[in-house]
Amino acid sequence: MSKILKTPIDEVDKPKKRGKTDKPKRKGKNAASGTEAGATRAAVLDMLKREGERTAAEIGTALGVTSMAARLQLYALEEEGLVHARSEPQGRGRPQKIWSLTEASSRVFPDAHQSLAVEMIQSVEELFGAEGLAKFVKKHGDMQRKAYGEKLSKAKTLGERVKGLAKARSDEGYMAEAKKDGRDWLLIENHCPICSAAKACTGLCAGELKVFSDVLGKDAKVTREEHILAGARRCAYRVTSG
Repeated sequence: MSKILKTPIDEVDKPKKRGKTDKPKRKGKNAASGTEAGATRAAVLDMLKREGERTAAEIGTALGVTSMAARLQLYALEEEGLVHARSEPQGRGRPQKIWSLTEASSRVFPDAHQSLAVEMIQSVEELFGAEGLAKFVKKHGDMQRKAYGEKLSKAKTLGERVKGLAKARSDEGYMAEAKKDGRDWLLIENHCPICSAAKACTGLCAGELKVFSDVLGKDAKVTREEHILAGARRCAYRVTSG
């Protein structure tokens, strides 16, 4: 004989109440691992941009991941043409790979509409000649001088001004930072979002050097020690107190 159902019929189809131990299902690991991989990828690119060439072990240590995880990211980036490696002998062991960014990697960093900027520079020169282009560069410098001057108006020391300028330049996509170097300061720009425009008009770089000198104050002397257009991986300016 079949057993008699003791539960009332009107309660059979009621949804079961979730108890304290019944937790909602979590999303699969694939979504989480995909997000983590994307974050690691971005961190690897950022580190190579800011710090220059590194080994997989150095990258892994800095990012808190294993050397293998860093190496897998580097191989994936290599397939995309964003990084490349060179071999460096190390005693009896196997040569170690030193990784760095390729020129093609510039596409994943801010470009400040470079193609449009280059086109505008070429158009100005064609329409108004070299003199017109010089006026254009001067006007650009005047606008920078005014904007940076306003942002640094509350800075009291040279260090505060250099830090403020680095912040302003970072906001524009230059990945800038200010570092103390003995008695001097270094203004470092790890990326140039107007690189193509600067190549088309070298006066832009010369103008910016003058702008930096002006906004950092009369007591500051600014010299460029590294220049992306000269083949360096970054632009670096030494700021000394005059």
